[in-house]
Amino acid sequence: MDLESYYEIDRTAEFILSRNFARVALQFPDDLLKDSTKVVRALYTKLASLKASSDEEIRGDGDVGLFVMADTTFGSCCVDEVGASHINADCVIHYGHTCLTPTSTLPAFFVFGKAPINVSNCVNNLLHTADTAGKPVMVLFGLEYAYAMLDLKKAVLEALVSYESQAELEIQFSDVVCSVLEPSGKSSDFGGIMELVGVSHANDAAGVQSGTRHSTGGLVWNVPQGRKVEEYSMFWIGSENAAFANLVLTFNGCEIVRYDATEDRLVTDLSQQRRIIKRRYFLVEKAKDANIVGILVGTLGVAGYLHMIHQMKELVTGAGKKAYTLAMGRPNPAKLANFPECDVFIYVSCAQTALLDSKEFLAPVITPFEAMIAFKRLFHLIF
Repeated sequence: MDLESYYEIDRTAEFILSRNFARVALQFPDDLLKDSTKVVRALYTKLASLKASSDEEIRGDGDVGLFVMADTTFGSCCVDEVGASHINADCVIHYGHTCLTPTSTLPAFFVFGKAPINVSNCVNNLLHTADTAGKPVMVLFGLEYAYAMLDLKKAVLEALVSYESQAELEIQFSDVVCSVLEPSGKSSDFGGIMELVGVSHANDAAGVQSGTRHSTGGLVWNVPQGRKVEEYSMFWIGSENAAFANLVLTFNGCEIVRYDATEDRLVTDLSQQRRIIKRRYFLVEKAKDANIVGILVGTLGVAGYLHMIHQMKELVTGAGKKAYTLAMGRPNPAKLANFPECDVFIYVSCAQTALLDSKEFLAPVITPFEAMIAFKRLFHLIF
């Protein structure tokens, strides 16, 4: 692995200097911590090189402090603004898988990584899926494959030119929302992350741009006017992770297939994900009988989390139930067992970490969306 390419050392150093940041927090997930010292050394070397060759004035004496966050307060996919505040960081550089949930106080720069993928094999499976689906295909992917999307799109266009059934195929690609998040919630595209491109046999991007906007797991795409998202077949490139589970739950009305880039094969059996949907529905039904509801604070940095907590309190009390608000970091069975009076817990977190498998918990853990389904009807009945 080329460390400088994988961790985008050049791009990261340019971002830090362009914003005149003096204290920078580097957030690594557990599986990438082993590379943290190498990344720090590479960044310091690159920063020194850029400052030596730059004529622009740097704030203060030009020194930049890099601080590695070896653990996260909550889920590693979210920007840990609490940990970064301990060293008064000006920004956070986030490495690895992310949900791209907006931040509250600090700007964040994302390095998604570069997982290997066989572009040719992926294209063949994509064309086969589009040919047999009999409907438009939407391509979605894990963010670790974002770097390969331009090559994949180019290969698809080249293949469609000579494809026998090209007149019947329509393939559209989702795109990454951003690579930089501002605390105001505004996104910025530093370094040229690809624009949203609709790819079909006619490559009619203009028609794709007008329509309904959808997003999930840091990806965004448009459905043209006159169409519904259920009319699409979803083609996911990546592993069977939290982002994929969230996709299946959110767009359960769509046909979904998964291309496993690690094993170079197409996976059409989604029975495990379908069982998750049934499980979540069961939890919603069980939550309706709860008398005391615990609201778990699963983040202190995601923009809007306080508003969501207040909204959940109003929802629960409006349904005639008692609500407790609990802040405990990452929930586990042992922690929640200290609150046996709670019949159900609502986990206020990002869309991906909120999907907890609570089979080992004494009480079910549901998402705010599921809470709205469970308690909204009761709220209307009471009032």
